[in-house]
Amino acid sequence: MSQSVFEASRRRTFAIISHPDAGKTTLTEKFLLYAGAVGEAGAVKAREGRRSATSDWMEMEKKRGISISSTALTFDYRGVQFNLLDTPGHRDFSEDTYRVLAAVDSVVMVLDVAKGIEPQTLKLFEVCRSRKLPV
Repeated sequence: MSQSVFEASRRRTFAIISHPDAGKTTLTEKFLLYAGAVGEAGAVKAREGRRSATSDWMEMEKKRGISISSTALTFDYRGVQFNLLDTPGHRDFSEDTYRVLAAVDSVVMVLDVAKGIEPQTLKLFEVCRSRKLPV
C-alpha cells in the first residue's frame, strides 16, 4: 500500500448537524477534549474565567453564543485523523451547512429531546439521505 493510500485510509471527515441550540458545539468540545486536542472543554457562553468554545472563534459567535459559520477542526484519536466540521444550526446559515455536507463521509445528528424533531432537522436528514451519507 502506498503512503498516500495509507494516509487517505486513516482519515475520517464528519459533520455535526442539528437544529439550533441542540448541543452541536458542546459535543464538538467534548470530542476535542477526549481526543486530547484541548486540555479543557470550552463553553458556548463562557463566563468570566472560562474558556470559549474552540469552534466559536468569531467575536460575534462568542458574544451571542451561536455558531455563524462552519468550523473545520482536526484531531488524532487512536491512529485515525478526524476532520470534524461543526456547522451552524440556525436557518439563516443553512446554506453553509448544505455545503459542508458535500465534503463529509458521515454525519452526527444531534437531537434535543425537549424540542423534538424540528422542520430544519428533517430537511437536513433528507439532504443526508439524498447524498447517501450515514447518519
